[in-house]
Amino acid sequence: MSVRTGSCLCGGMVFEVSGDLPGLEVCWCRSCQKAQGSAFVAVLPVAEANVVFLRGEDLLAAYPSSPGKERLFCKVCGSPVLSRSSALPGRLRLRAGLIEGGLGVQIASHAFTGQAVDWCVVDGEAPRYDGARPS
Repeated sequence: MSVRTGSCLCGGMVFEVSGDLPGLEVCWCRSCQKAQGSAFVAVLPVAEANVVFLRGEDLLAAYPSSPGKERLFCKVCGSPVLSRSSALPGRLRLRAGLIEGGLGVQIASHAFTGQAVDWCVVDGEAPRYDGARPS
């Protein structure tokens, strides 16, 4: 089983994620744009049981960004770390850019492409959804 390490910008929060990584989910919605300060967010949907914080879990702060969803970030450096939803108990959406080294996975899908910014292109052959991904 593979184990990968990730951390926030200041390095105060470090975690490991175990198991095979799934394909990336990219979201182009306005909420993700604002939360990331960029055109989109790239996440790895993983089982909560596969993520272990080695240090700095106490540095995580949560923001309830919409009903039933919270976004967690490092309260020291502000790095977005993960999000979780009451609709998907036991699942985390881990921010892909925090993982050290290559991921070895491709983009699996693009959601909310109807809200994409005009200065970044939704590219590639992964499925695209104008709104949310189908369940």
